Amino acid sequence: MIVLGLVLLIIGLVASIPILTTIGAILLVVGLVLNLVPIGGSTRRVF
Repeated sequence: MIVLGLVLLIIGLVASIPILTTIGAILLVVGLVLNLVPIGGSTRRVF
């Protein structure tokens, strides 16, 4: 999800398409949050 968000963000910036930039930024933030916050009480973190 982080990679997809980063790719959409870069494509949106290069092609100056604001909706792709917005979707890419949202996916990037959500991917980082899901990666850093333990889900279901799990203490396993992958960096």
